[in-house]
Amino acid sequence: MNLLRELIESFRGFLIAVGSVSIFLMRMLGQVPRALLRPRLIVEQVYNAGALSLVIIMICGLFVGAVFGLQGYEVLQRFGAEQSLGVGAALGLLKELGPVVTALLFAGRAGTSLASEIGLMRATDQLAAMQMMAVDPVRRVAVPRFLGGVIAMPLLTMIFIAIGLFGVQQVAVQQLGVDAAGFWSQMRSAVEVADVTDGFIKSCVFGVVCSLIAVYEGYTATPTAEGVGRATTRTVVTSAVLVLMLNYMLSAAMLR
Repeated sequence: MNLLRELIESFRGFLIAVGSVSIFLMRMLGQVPRALLRPRLIVEQVYNAGALSLVIIMICGLFVGAVFGLQGYEVLQRFGAEQSLGVGAALGLLKELGPVVTALLFAGRAGTSLASEIGLMRATDQLAAMQMMAVDPVRRVAVPRFLGGVIAMPLLTMIFIAIGLFGVQQVAVQQLGVDAAGFWSQMRSAVEVADVTDGFIKSCVFGVVCSLIAVYEGYTATPTAEGVGRATTRTVVTSAVLVLMLNYMLSAAMLR
């Protein structure tokens, strides 16, 4: 009976959390048209979430691509298909590794930054002060950061994929001796527009999810130092779990 009671309470808490996040999302979407009238705030948040994450995205993309090249070459060499390494690398980075790894890095760098920043504003009563001055904190604080993350995620994903392919090419062609012409020609002939579209759709979905979780956790954080820390931790954990779950669902839906 205790186990059943705990399961019921957990499910009830899950439904409450989903409802709260959905209400918060609807509230933000209602403020988007008014927030677009001040594009400077959105551009600043695109810079904070995107440009400041470029270093970690590029470094991780380079080494992920290099490892992909090493492991892919070892597997394909057993079947005499080393020239197909470019195809496997392009499809793997475009459809899976690029969007997923970028989303996880985004949650760890930009997501925690957004959650802690808004949580600190909650703890220092800055959000309450905005309400007293008849300024909606959702429109002024939450919506620009949400839109900045949504816009930055696809851009970071494209950069990650480009640097990843460069890493694969450096390892495969320069180090392992794969023919450069065959590497690029097979990649161009095998990769279709639909493959690029699948990766773009995933990056957009992950951008919405990671940005929403970060902004929501920061906005609803308990106004204490411990509460802000817990909100930051929940941001990373929840974003990572949702990204992996949604990646499977989207991959299954896009499977041809």
